Amino acid sequence: MMTDEVRVTQEALKAFCRQVFRTLRLAEEDADTAADVLVAADMRGIPSHGVARLPRYVRGLRSGLMCADVSPEVVLETPSSLVIDARGAMGAPVSARTMRQVITKAREVGAAFGCVRDSNHFGIAGYYAMLALDPALTEMDMIGLAMTNTAALGVPTFGRDPMFGTNPLAFAAPADEERAFVLDMATTVVTRGKVEVYGRRRARLPEGWAVDETGQPATDPEHVLHNLTYQIGGGIVPLGGLGERFGGHKGYGLAVMVDILCGVLSGAAFGADISDEPGSTARVSHFFGALRVDTFREPQAFRQDMDRLLCSLRSLPPAAGEARVYFAGLKEFEYAAACRRDGIPLPRKVYDQLMETGAACDVPLPAVRTVGGANC
Repeated sequence: MMTDEVRVTQEALKAFCRQVFRTLRLAEEDADTAADVLVAADMRGIPSHGVARLPRYVRGLRSGLMCADVSPEVVLETPSSLVIDARGAMGAPVSARTMRQVITKAREVGAAFGCVRDSNHFGIAGYYAMLALDPALTEMDMIGLAMTNTAALGVPTFGRDPMFGTNPLAFAAPADEERAFVLDMATTVVTRGKVEVYGRRRARLPEGWAVDETGQPATDPEHVLHNLTYQIGGGIVPLGGLGERFGGHKGYGLAVMVDILCGVLSGAAFGADISDEPGSTARVSHFFGALRVDTFREPQAFRQDMDRLLCSLRSLPPAAGEARVYFAGLKEFEYAAACRRDGIPLPRKVYDQLMETGAACDVPLPAVRTVGGANC
């Protein structure tokens, strides 16, 4: 039975993406990381940054905007900091390596930070912040930070032209019995990827997500994306929405903060100087951090207090008509568990696009998973 959705196992989908990247000359380790980051987004219920982006990465690698065969350079290094020039490399592999280096430094000195400049789209920021939760890497309790600037897609409060990116930031902190707290958010109301999802569905954008070239609310995703691609004006509004009434100026401030840490601090492009290519994404920069909990307090006591905080949040009585209260990351952990059990859901349109990409790279697409006797 044909439906508008199919399901594919995590392992099969990752293997497919890895093979596609290998055909485009990515080193084995880099291909594995790039595939892992894409699939992790779908596993966490963030399809805007998942395998639907694979064709864009393929176009970027083929055009040379994303470089498969360069070696990132260390520009500046101290015991607690690191600046890397990615030289146009794929964003995910250089970001994962840099975050691991930051974690290694933090193990030694307590806290460390790193910048990567002249990189490319790195997927979900939460992937890198969550590396600080991996005991195999950290060997101790750590808090992780990750953020990136992006092409100028966001319109400043009271403005009409994009001057900053969706500029996501992520923060990950461990708990004991509770799931970790993982905040992964854009500093605009939504990401460009979410607008693209609405475009694929031919659905209208909710009013308050974007503005047109005159600064007025826009609900046609294709019009918004066209204006952004060709820098006509308009774009996505800051977190909080239009104006100051609901705090849009606060999202605007956060977006600029991310641009300072990623772009200005690393000596890279920032603001309106970053723009997407019609067929791919812009060269961007990233910022990473790791802090050892034991440089502030005893880790077990920290984890127990995290449990108290997170348990108290999810135990709150829900508002009328709502099922429950969540804390950041909980929905994503539960969604990932369901994906491991039932397979990752993909819109059939995305699956068909992957089929085209696979055919062009001579890589077979993984079979649809059968659930309950039917193709889902």
